[in-house]
Amino acid sequence: MITLISGTNREGSNTLKLTKYYHRQLLEKGFESEIISLCDLPNDLISTDLYGKRSKAFQSIQDKITVSSKFIFLIPEYNGSFPGILKTFIDACAFPDSFYGKKVALVGLSSGKYGNVRGIEHFTGICHYINMHVLPLRIHIPNIGKEFDENGNLCMEDTLKFTAQQIDRFIEF
Repeated sequence: MITLISGTNREGSNTLKLTKYYHRQLLEKGFESEIISLCDLPNDLISTDLYGKRSKAFQSIQDKITVSSKFIFLIPEYNGSFPGILKTFIDACAFPDSFYGKKVALVGLSSGKYGNVRGIEHFTGICHYINMHVLPLRIHIPNIGKEFDENGNLCMEDTLKFTAQQIDRFIEF
């Protein structure tokens, strides 16, 4: 199972739009996937699910993570890196069962001109530390607000080409 992680808890984000786009593309290629939006995390995650504690609200998310063999993290740029809620989410997941030895693709996005290059580098280090196998083709999408058409699909030719290439390589990975 491929699980797509929308890496922010910001409601109505471009990250979730991009996550849904990847989900549709995988479905068109005949692959089921599941979306986990960090908007769906329990509001009290910090007090209920860190340091070995597990709430009923987070357990259903943990179960999805545990059974997944591949992940695509879609990560917006926050202050030159990735959102703190994403790191908190990783910390809340059971270690090492959640991610150890599993495969991951990384997609960075930003409203600026670099597509979260630095944040993806930072997150790659975390992936290596928790022993994930990172697909070498990492995508960086700048100016994300200009990338979608009215139906929520990507519309820029280069972005379409590179995201399709990444999805195909990840399926083979």
